[in-house]
Amino acid sequence: MDYKKSKAPTNTVTRNIMDLCDETGNIYESVAIIGKRANQIASDIKQDLNKKLAEFANYNDSLEEVFENREQIEISRYYEKLPKPSLIATQEFVEDNIYWRDPAKEQKQEYDEY
Repeated sequence: MDYKKSKAPTNTVTRNIMDLCDETGNIYESVAIIGKRANQIASDIKQDLNKKLAEFANYNDSLEEVFENREQIEISRYYEKLPKPSLIATQEFVEDNIYWRDPAKEQKQEYDEY
C-alpha cells in the first residue's frame, strides 16, 4: 500500500480494543502485527526521504557553511505532515489490508492432521 495515498488520520484516534482483536482473537497478537507493519512502513518512508534528500547533498569539507535549500525544506515538511507509521499500520489492519500468518499455528494444524 502506498503510504502517500493512505486514508489514515494524521492524529491519534481512540479505537475499541475488541474490534482490533476480532480477526486474531488476541489483542497482543494484533498489536504485534500492527507494530511489525509500522516498522516496515517507517523503513520505507525513511528510505524514500533519504533518496530525495540525497539529491540536495552538498559534499564540501567545510562544515562552517550550511546552505538552506527551499526545496529541501518543503520535502521535509511534506514528510512531517504524513500520518505516523503506527497510524497507517493500524488503518491497514482495520481495513484488512495486511497479510499475516502464524507459522506456529500452521505447524500445529499439520501435526493435528497426522
